[in-house]
Amino acid sequence: MSNWEPPEKVAREDILKSSDAVLGRPSLELKQTEDIFRIEALGLEWDIGTMAYEPADGNVARGADGKKIGIFLLHGGSGDYKSMEPMAKTYAGKFGHKAVAMSFPGRHYLDDPSRDWPGDTIKADGTVRTPIWKRGEYVTRDQYDIIRDDKMRMRYGIRTLAKAKPGTMFHERMAAWPVAFEKGMVEALARHFPKDEYSVYVTGHSTGGPFVFMLSQRAPNVAGVIAIENSSFGYIASESNAWSGGLGKVAGYERVTKKKEGRKDPFDELYIRTWRDRARYAGPEALGQEGPTALMRLPWLMEEIFDWWDKTKMRPQFKVEYIITHKVMDSQIKAAKVAAARLKLNEAETQALVDHYIGLSHPLEGPGTRPVPPVLFIIAKDSRDHTPDVYNEVILPMFAKMDRAPKVRLVQFGAGVHTYNKSEEGLPLGIVPTAAELYHEAITKGYFVV
Repeated sequence: MSNWEPPEKVAREDILKSSDAVLGRPSLELKQTEDIFRIEALGLEWDIGTMAYEPADGNVARGADGKKIGIFLLHGGSGDYKSMEPMAKTYAGKFGHKAVAMSFPGRHYLDDPSRDWPGDTIKADGTVRTPIWKRGEYVTRDQYDIIRDDKMRMRYGIRTLAKAKPGTMFHERMAAWPVAFEKGMVEALARHFPKDEYSVYVTGHSTGGPFVFMLSQRAPNVAGVIAIENSSFGYIASESNAWSGGLGKVAGYERVTKKKEGRKDPFDELYIRTWRDRARYAGPEALGQEGPTALMRLPWLMEEIFDWWDKTKMRPQFKVEYIITHKVMDSQIKAAKVAAARLKLNEAETQALVDHYIGLSHPLEGPGTRPVPPVLFIIAKDSRDHTPDVYNEVILPMFAKMDRAPKVRLVQFGAGVHTYNKSEEGLPLGIVPTAAELYHEAITKGYFVV
């Protein structure tokens, strides 16, 4: 075991120096390899897309345990593997790690080699963008109804939802994807990081976070969670989201700490994202960085939001993962029962599947399970939801109460926003270089060796 400990805070001036130093390093020549593989889950076939980045000469850096360093990355709620490419290339090109970024099931655009989704998410003919879970299989307009939802307008504005019709393939896929996600991650690690050769460090941006925490106990060689702006297990994310008022303490404004009701998302509703999803982050970020005077340039701010949407609407920009990431138990039970009915499972088998779905939002416990490995959280200065108080009041205490509680530390960065590769003055790649350097130091100096 190592005595190395991360700093509690990293000041902006130190982030600027670190970023300059990392970006100034010579970049290794990289080999980039796409891997699309098919798995079976709950009686259905699923195509899982990944992209691997590694030193072209095969000389992968090693950690304090003597094994090669593998980095597994999941994107957030709007993206696919490309969203994690800046971080993946930093790990591989600047530090010599092998990095593999995976798209959530259905997010990898299989119909074009560029993997960019065409058009906009909501089309003039009344159709919306939908997942492609298997090459050649498409969700047609007759498989869903369109809902315009204003129940969470304070946070999201008006949301557009595609509600799957019972009896359709869309409905069956919407019920079964959690197990495909679980199996896809485990298979990706087995394909790219042989357990006797690699120790793997996993990270999931925002929505991807609960899934890498799930993975951390299900693959034999996951050595740690490198959790930058990374939500926690679903049951913890649910509690922290209910506790959080959303603004945090920025520009003199105190967060609202009133307990909110947990999410109620039905399993069969696909959320179609729009420019509004940038707006709900842009407001708190501008408040934190500029103060209330940011409202004086609201037209300019909206132009930035629309410009962002034009550049990023080729990413998937749909979302269905709340039932796992926020432990929407009623929806987990309903989804499991729909899958069980299709498979004609008996009562005991159905209950086992229901228990499995609920368990995806919790750590594994009991004989034969791996403990949660060490965790190192980094949070950005102007993150909308990942704020010091929610970590100190909710998240860290909940980790401490776990059976076989893992080693957990929190580092607060004095720069950056939730989308941590977003550039700002003096930081062309956001806080990515500094975060990667800190995690490289943690890995090579033994923080994750237990």
